Amino acid sequence: MALRLIYLLATQIFAWIRLSSRDTTAKNVEILILRHQLAVARRRDPRLARKLTWSDGAGLMLLAGLLPHHRLSQIRLIVTPGTLLRWHRDLLRRRWAIGGGRWC
Repeated sequence: MALRLIYLLATQIFAWIRLSSRDTTAKNVEILILRHQLAVARRRDPRLARKLTWSDGAGLMLLAGLLPHHRLSQIRLIVTPGTLLRWHRDLLRRRWAIGGGRWC
């Protein structure tokens, strides 16, 4: 029991040291992503809790765009990073098709 407590304490200390060396902007973006995912999971309707709306995807895309790519792959997301990239490509494709190449 004591060995397990020492192990947990040591891992928490190393995690805290690693976290303290990160950029504050990246930490804030990660917190926002995790809070948004928690809000999606807490929805009252179980069907909506399992499904992301368009606005959920757009919010996650915007926040994920602020993180470095290597950091994005280390975060636990309710969607894969590949899904975020696909959503972003689809958004750009629709934007270019509607606006004729202009950002309206």
